[in-house]
Amino acid sequence: MDLVIVESPAKAKTIEGFLGKDYTVKSSYGHVRDLAKKGLSVDIEDDFKPQYEVMPDKKKIIQELKKLAKDAELVWLATDEDREGEAISWHLFEVLGLKEDRTKRIVFHEITKPAIRSAIDNPRTINHDLVMAQQARRVLDRLVGFELSPVLWRKVRPSLSAGRVQSVAVRVLVEREKEVLAFESTSSFKVTAHFKVGGKSGLKADLNKKFKVEEEVTTFLASCKAADFNITSLETRPGKKSPAPPFTTSTLQQEASRKLGFSVSQTMAVAQKLYESGKITYMRTDSVNLSDLATNAARAEIVSSFGEEFANPRKYTTKSKGAQEAHEAIRPTYLNEHSVTGDYAEERLYDLIWKRTIASQMANAELEKTTATVAISNQDEYRFLAHGEVLKFEGFLKVYMESTDDEREEGPKGMLPPMTVGEAVEREQIEAVQRFTHHPPRYTEASLVKKLEELGIGRPSTYAPTISTIQKRGYVVKEDRDGQERVYRAVSLIADEVKAEDRTEITGREKAKLFPTDIGIVVNDFLVEHFGGILDYNFTANVEKEFDEIAHGSKEWNKMLESFYAPFHDVIEDTLENSSRATGERYLGDEPGTGLKVYAKIGKYGPVIQIGDTDAEEKPRFASIRGDLTLNSVNLEQALDLFKLPRNLGEYQGEEVVIGVGRYGPYARHKGKFFSIGDEDPLTIEMEATIEIIEKKLKEDRERIIHEYPGDDNVRVLKGKWGPYISIGRKNYRIPKDKDPQTLTLEECLEIAKNAPQGRSKRKAKS
Repeated sequence: MDLVIVESPAKAKTIEGFLGKDYTVKSSYGHVRDLAKKGLSVDIEDDFKPQYEVMPDKKKIIQELKKLAKDAELVWLATDEDREGEAISWHLFEVLGLKEDRTKRIVFHEITKPAIRSAIDNPRTINHDLVMAQQARRVLDRLVGFELSPVLWRKVRPSLSAGRVQSVAVRVLVEREKEVLAFESTSSFKVTAHFKVGGKSGLKADLNKKFKVEEEVTTFLASCKAADFNITSLETRPGKKSPAPPFTTSTLQQEASRKLGFSVSQTMAVAQKLYESGKITYMRTDSVNLSDLATNAARAEIVSSFGEEFANPRKYTTKSKGAQEAHEAIRPTYLNEHSVTGDYAEERLYDLIWKRTIASQMANAELEKTTATVAISNQDEYRFLAHGEVLKFEGFLKVYMESTDDEREEGPKGMLPPMTVGEAVEREQIEAVQRFTHHPPRYTEASLVKKLEELGIGRPSTYAPTISTIQKRGYVVKEDRDGQERVYRAVSLIADEVKAEDRTEITGREKAKLFPTDIGIVVNDFLVEHFGGILDYNFTANVEKEFDEIAHGSKEWNKMLESFYAPFHDVIEDTLENSSRATGERYLGDEPGTGLKVYAKIGKYGPVIQIGDTDAEEKPRFASIRGDLTLNSVNLEQALDLFKLPRNLGEYQGEEVVIGVGRYGPYARHKGKFFSIGDEDPLTIEMEATIEIIEKKLKEDRERIIHEYPGDDNVRVLKGKWGPYISIGRKNYRIPKDKDPQTLTLEECLEIAKNAPQGRSKRKAKS
């Protein structure tokens, strides 16, 4: 019996079905060994030798695999075909004490019976160059994190951490945020006319110039009262649209975000499930290449479904620098399967991959674009232009059209009405609308991936964990933000009357955008100032190239680390000794009455407002910055408002009602209990609304209670999210299935708690 080891149970189950009874397929559940958690675990003096340890949660798995490996005739290491997969195979080889003559390494980029059989027929040995490239990345990231994080603890705030790629990703977001905040919008008037052609409405055209000020608009519209309008030219030219190439990891992440609303990590988790169940090819790739088998299968599907004229097989070449491996693009394993059965996310992502793959092998869409010029009889400088297009042949558009990150991109233009050169057209309405320039767009997860790829930072396997990490660390938040109402001017000419009016619109609405937090900005600015070399985009991209060189065997991993570490360590020492603490401090003004200075800064536990100087005789006062306010946006008035809390609203049921802001947001305190007031403004909420919140929460609490016991008010039987449970003090206990929660006595509750399993944490039931 042979033993095959893969990373995941799902993959193991799929492969076991292909190999038959002569093979046992087991999963390592991902990495089994990593750098020891205690200390640096890298011997700098001994060529950066890493000190590995088996992960605590993998010790039982390793014991089982050791026993199976000992009894097996051959051990097949079938982990993924990228650097991480190669490293897992190497760690398994080392930890399990495998012998080279009884161990074979196999790889495949799709989980199908032919691919698995082909891999078995063409085994190889572990590629140590790939392993060393992964090891170099792991060791370098440990060196940076281990030495840089303590600098942040001393110079910014305790408990912070830094990472080589993550910190560069934060830098991208901070620089964009500063561009947004520094942006000064300008406005101009766009003039649009509506004409009748042949007595019928239907021709919309834009003026060939925008006006800066309203006076120019009014003058122009007044001149149009006596003008005649006619068609002076009609230009028709053919056009075409070509399909996008098949998916790489980053383009799949981008398109799944734009079309399906998936986060980057969700896309990778769903793609992993599709891959492990044999539905798609390997999902970590920067190649756009398709195999001959795939292009032939795509052609057959296109001809069968749409006809011969829709097929146009293509070969795409990978443009990304230092593409890690010569994989295929991400595609369905079987292109004749137009859909799959799975959960909703799997079905939608598979549909996207199938459509993109098929479309990439289809004919171009053919268009006919028309531009009509409308002359103004009393104007030589100005003219109106109307654009239209007709789709002559759908081609790949029958299946799929790539989305775009440009939120302001106009949709496809419609057809123009029939007209001839020289024909007079009748003015219906001309309107000039004030439009404002937009700041550069903030990044979504998907557009950040695109930017990192353009900069050469990271690889297919790193995008998702990088974006997850910067959010978990609190340097970045992903959120929606409401827009603001803005007044704009509109001037129109209808009949012979020029009329101007104010209109309103909502502008600046943000959806699922990445915003750097105050602490993210302060940490970034500190790192850029003192560790600019490490956060330099070119340096980070060059490190990726060096990993590639190690993977190809043209560079030694420890020599690469040696050239990095010495200058890096010198900067660490210098920064610890000579730099001052970073607080992001802003002076906002003076407190009326006292004249004390008011600052916004990063305090020990986050962004705060400080009234008074630290070195003054009188101790300064502090208030946490909350809500939508940030270090860079808060003004003096808003800062002083934060010191108006806590507010005493008066008495209710003989006890004071106090409004404040705590660790978990705004609250009302009454009879020693705290009640969240949600989105209510703690500075303006009145007693009536507060009482309503208090009574609603008390009612919910009463409805949760199944039993209370007069003999021991510490013990209660409550309704929870996952059903009834026993609460004793701060601990919660499951109720055995043979017990009825409605009839439990105090003695039975105490007995259940006494006999509850010991030595493991009890999940706190949520209500």
